[in-house]
Amino acid sequence: MTQSEPVVLSLEGAVATLVLNRPASLNALSREVMRALEAKLMEVAALPHLRAVIVTGTGRAFSAGGDLIEFGEALDSDKNGLLADLRYNQDVLQRVEDLPVPVIGAANGVAVAGGLELLLCCDIILAADDARIGDGHARYGVVPAGGATVRLGERISSSRAARLFYTAGLVDAATLRGWGLVDEVVPAERLMARAAEMAGEIARQSPEVVRRMKALAGPAARDPRRQARMRAELEAFARHVHGRDLASGLAAFREKRRPAY
Repeated sequence: MTQSEPVVLSLEGAVATLVLNRPASLNALSREVMRALEAKLMEVAALPHLRAVIVTGTGRAFSAGGDLIEFGEALDSDKNGLLADLRYNQDVLQRVEDLPVPVIGAANGVAVAGGLELLLCCDIILAADDARIGDGHARYGVVPAGGATVRLGERISSSRAARLFYTAGLVDAATLRGWGLVDEVVPAERLMARAAEMAGEIARQSPEVVRRMKALAGPAARDPRRQARMRAELEAFARHVHGRDLASGLAAFREKRRPAY
């Protein structure tokens, strides 16, 4: 393991920490990052004495979401390849939610679109006091394909989810705590220490009971139709690639201008 890795895994006792490590790209979820994340998740899931996991990012962002430059290139050259990437990404995010122990998402900065979708796979969300979080897909004409349309409404009211979806705006962590999306807001310099404290509290409990409670209380146990709803996002995206807004939005992102629909 080196600090140049796109995802860094560290272990402290029974707690694993996964760090998205592409700060120059705001930890965008590129193909490289998603494949590295999958590999680290498989490694973490196989740890025999694991009791808690922390997921965070380096730099000023948790994650700015999917790599829209890669999206644009794939849209122009290989639409089927783009759809395959989205299905793969959805499966990798599901691995986060499926970890058998509690996962703490530590939002160290901006979390938008795919970054929000990654946070939503965590059982507990902590946020730095200067973090801003939102959906953002609609800004660049991208249909969510990482589970946002399923998971966000499980966390907050339908009207607040609608606000995040339809305005594509970012909301401060304190407001999102009031909405129930964020569980705790802490000073930025204390974020990782607080995440470690909470992971330690979890690690001191009965590991068998914690694992069984997660299996019983998890969203998949509550809604057996959930997986079909996730796949419906991919079906919607497959129809969306033939429209005008995706190409227009990705071109605007590439040219660093505001889209005009």
